[in-house]
Amino acid sequence: MSKEKPIYIQIHNKIRKMIEEGQWKVGERIPSERDLAKTFEVSRMTLRQAVQTLVDEGILERKVGSGTYVSSRKVQEKMTGIQSFTEIMLSQGRKPTSKTISYHVKPASISEAEHLRLQNETVVLRMERVRFADDVPICFEVATIPFHLVESLGKKEITLSLYKTLEEEKNIHVRRAEQTISAMLASERISEYLDIKRGEAILQLKQITYSNDNEPFEYTRTQYVADRFEFYLEK
Repeated sequence: MSKEKPIYIQIHNKIRKMIEEGQWKVGERIPSERDLAKTFEVSRMTLRQAVQTLVDEGILERKVGSGTYVSSRKVQEKMTGIQSFTEIMLSQGRKPTSKTISYHVKPASISEAEHLRLQNETVVLRMERVRFADDVPICFEVATIPFHLVESLGKKEITLSLYKTLEEEKNIHVRRAEQTISAMLASERISEYLDIKRGEAILQLKQITYSNDNEPFEYTRTQYVADRFEFYLEK
C-alpha cells in the first residue's frame, strides 16, 4: 500500500469504493472487523479506525448486538410547508407506493369529529395504508376525511394521491397544517406492517390539514420507522 496516506484512510477509501460499486448494498451488513482485517491484511485496530471514520461520515451505521451496516439514506420531511407523501418521495428520487390495509365509511369517532370540526357520528372515510419508498416500508398511516368531500371519487384515485385528486376534482387546495410529533414504541401489529421488531422506536405524527377556506379536511395519524425517516426544521 502507498505510504502517502495513513493506512486507515486507505482502508476507508477501499471500503467506500466497494460500497459505491455495489459490493455491499444499502441496508446490508458488512463483514465483521475480524474478517475485514484479514482481507486487508491490517490489524483490527487499524480496521476499526477506518470503519469508525465511515460511521462518522454516515456511510456506515452500527447496530448494537447486530453488526455494522451500509447506511440507508433517510427520507426527510421538511417541517415548513406541506407536501403529500407522494410529493416527498418524488422530490427525493424515490418511488412511492402504498398498500391499503382497510378502507371504510363509518360514523366519526369522538376524536375524529373534534379534530375535523364535525358533528358527532358524521360519516367519514377512514383508511389505513402502509406507505413505501422504493419498496421499503416507511410508515403506517390512518387518514380520516369527511365522506361528503370524497363521496363522488373512486377508491383508486383517493388511495394513490389524495391531495392531488382533491385539487383536480374538487378544487380543494392545501392551505396549512397543524402537526404534533411524538416518540413511541411499535406495537406488534404495526411492527408486522413496517417489517421491524416489536418495541422498536417509531415517530408518530398527528396532522390536521386545512383547505383553502381554512376548513379541516383531513386528520392523519402516521407512524414512521425512526431509522428510515426524519423530520427537519428550516428557519
